[in-house]
Amino acid sequence: MPSYLHSPQLHDRFQALDQFLTEHQPLWKPRPFTTLRLDWESTYPELAAHLRQCPLADAEADIAPQHLPAPFPQLASQAEHLSAVGELPDAGLPPAGHRLDVAVPGRKWQQIEAFSRHLGFREQTRHWLDWCSGKGHLGRRLLQPGQQLTCLEYDPELVADGQALSNHHHLPASHIRQDVMAAGSAQHLGPDKSVVALHACGELHVHLLRQASAQGCRHLAVAPCCYNRIPGEHYQPLSTAAQQSPLRLDIIDLGLPLSEAVTASARVRQQRDSSMARRLAFDLLQREQRQCDQYLPTPSLPTAWLHKPFEQYCRELAQLRNVELHGKPDWAALEAAGWQRLAEVRNLERLRKLFRRPLELWLVLDRALFLEEQGYQVRLGTFCDYPLTPRNLLLLAERGV
Repeated sequence: MPSYLHSPQLHDRFQALDQFLTEHQPLWKPRPFTTLRLDWESTYPELAAHLRQCPLADAEADIAPQHLPAPFPQLASQAEHLSAVGELPDAGLPPAGHRLDVAVPGRKWQQIEAFSRHLGFREQTRHWLDWCSGKGHLGRRLLQPGQQLTCLEYDPELVADGQALSNHHHLPASHIRQDVMAAGSAQHLGPDKSVVALHACGELHVHLLRQASAQGCRHLAVAPCCYNRIPGEHYQPLSTAAQQSPLRLDIIDLGLPLSEAVTASARVRQQRDSSMARRLAFDLLQREQRQCDQYLPTPSLPTAWLHKPFEQYCRELAQLRNVELHGKPDWAALEAAGWQRLAEVRNLERLRKLFRRPLELWLVLDRALFLEEQGYQVRLGTFCDYPLTPRNLLLLAERGV
């Protein structure tokens, strides 16, 4: 079983991942969805041919990597080895207060329980601060006798609901309306605070790491999410090691770790497949009509569009994107080609997805190394199994006692 990471493993693992991701950029940066033929296909023709003939069902089947042509098995083995991170120790947690989980969706409560059980710090927490707290369910679960809780949340309705819940349970909790990205958020941070953030998106958790470390917060426990929610087009590394890396990541790259839905229902998956098949069919149509072999981005469309007849869907989308349609397209053949292309895209994506977890770990290690540079002792591990949430990496940082 792999163990969780701490110094100096954090730096060593980062360097190994950095080399792996940098060396294989041509395999994971190009997107099969937007590119009809990928450059790596000429380098590995046998693998490309195999993946292109696989049915759609193979793309999500649990097929052993060794059953695919080289270099897939070797890359899969490397990716798995470099991504191996163990679970953080269970720090124990007193049972939840009576009806504390009421009105919390089951999966969310399970995530809160798992996150809360792994917050093992040497020094006792005196004051929890729940960053981007929503109604403050996480903070209330952590709160123990003798401790205080502050919840920061921007939505006034969630603030009011959270305060009402805390009052109902007679807890010493303050729910404050605060834009955490605004300068005023720093006033709530300080050496007496233990700050928690469960799945704060992108820049929200990056800003927290910067602010909390600058204000000298004693403890930090962050499970990052949505790495692509950043203000610019390109990723700004936090740590010295990542700043020195030759890797340059854009928003599309940052979306790779998030490109799976382990909790999606069969109905949602069917809708997703239908939507993608139609988009891919329209892509083939627009390339032909515009005489331009280039992907044309299309806007996000309501689900209701999937109920339109295929020809109407294409004509209305063409109108939206100012694509003039000429001649008499064979709509039935085009629709079938969209589904065929979906099968090819999904199976070609299998190679790209080998780099999904390595890239996520690279990003979280960048955060870990940044916190080390700010004087924290840092541990990185998982807090739950993958099916409960794919975003199961947890950073624990503690100022030297």
